[in-house]
Amino acid sequence: MNKVTIAASIIGISIIGATIVFARGSSTPPEVASVKNVTVTEGKQIIEVTAKGGYVPRLTSAKADMPTTLRMKTDGTFDCSSGVTIPKLGYRKILPSTGSTDIEVPAQKAGTTLDGVCVMGMYHFAVNFN
Repeated sequence: MNKVTIAASIIGISIIGATIVFARGSSTPPEVASVKNVTVTEGKQIIEVTAKGGYVPRLTSAKADMPTTLRMKTDGTFDCSSGVTIPKLGYRKILPSTGSTDIEVPAQKAGTTLDGVCVMGMYHFAVNFN
């Protein structure tokens, strides 16, 4: 190989690498990033999770020792994430394709994690109670 071919190869690899880094953007994916999906009203917290092609956010931090409503929201959802299972609650339901479904969650102790999964086991979400 001559010097021109080597230099061109190095430049090409550098451009491809830079393109990949910039295309990724933030190092934290939006489905894991800090999302304000927990509200507290009249002594009860409401956690909103969107189901469509997976669950967003995939990880939520919530307050422990507080009655909780898990609000599953759908909007034209026709994939397996519309079928949600929460084993710890013994909950299993097919959500409407569009709308919201409230799931009552008893107060959870600090350190508890509530896991949810789609009917095919492909998509997961979790709520950590602190």
